[in-house]
Amino acid sequence: METLIELFGHLQQAVFEALTQPVLFAVGLGNLLEEAYAATGWFLLGCTQILIMATAIRALERWRPVEPLTDAHAVRVDILYTVIHRLGLFRLVMFFTLGALMDNALHGLRLQGFASWHLDAFWPGVSDLPWVSFLLYLVVFDLVDYLIHRGQHHWRVWWPLHAVHHSQRQLTVWSDSRNHLLDDVIRSAILAVVGLLVGIAPEQFVAVVVCTQLVESLSHANVRLSFGPILGRLLVSPAYHRLHHRIGLGHESAGEGSLGGHNFAVLFPWWDLLFGTARMDDRYEPTGIRDQMGTSPERPGRDYGRGFWDQQWLGLLRLVGRA
Repeated sequence: METLIELFGHLQQAVFEALTQPVLFAVGLGNLLEEAYAATGWFLLGCTQILIMATAIRALERWRPVEPLTDAHAVRVDILYTVIHRLGLFRLVMFFTLGALMDNALHGLRLQGFASWHLDAFWPGVSDLPWVSFLLYLVVFDLVDYLIHRGQHHWRVWWPLHAVHHSQRQLTVWSDSRNHLLDDVIRSAILAVVGLLVGIAPEQFVAVVVCTQLVESLSHANVRLSFGPILGRLLVSPAYHRLHHRIGLGHESAGEGSLGGHNFAVLFPWWDLLFGTARMDDRYEPTGIRDQMGTSPERPGRDYGRGFWDQQWLGLLRLVGRA
């Protein structure tokens, strides 16, 4: 792990010095060198993820697809979401909009005597074992992600935003990043606060995020792939997560119009097993939201938008009860 981190650090430094730094000085933003160095790292990690998605995971989709791709436009929109999130564009917007607020909040906490601590230092010796420390934080953040996901499905004030993600009826490797931007802001803010509370180091946080995102990309893939009765209870598979997106089940618990659902886990299905939200059906059925299905020409299905901006705007209208 240390060797990989070192190699990546050399690549990050080379790209920063050859490309990022000259551009910053050229546009008069030399005061942002530290932030730009971190952004360069996120950009390179995003490129690596997209390469893995476009080669290895797409190969799985071509090998055993669940369904034929009949809506190329919807897939292209999901690719746009992926580029925005994985290449750091969303983080760039977050930095210029919420970065100052977060810095002021942290400064205020320090003035009040708040001292950060490190979860992996709670047990002697764990912080000296990089893999053990990484796995510890991975489990902690996956639990937080599970709770966030439950909230997105159970709270009517939050579901209208998360519905952007579930309105995709053509699931592919690119579908994970299809989210309302406000939904992403809320989730990112929660994870940032948790990171502060548990004292995770920046490089560990990056590793947790990248690992989580790659598994999420695989779990959304259009591939008939289950991990079996044992491994399938230890790691989320495409079959397990597709059930979460299934019409009438993934976002409903007690009949049409109710909120809830099953299989909320992001990485580890044991959270669903522990809290009673797991479904292990080995079935591949259509995905989407029930109210997208029209009952007649006079009563067409609900419109969740075809393009990026349509989906974002309609999400806000649903949030205020206007769509």
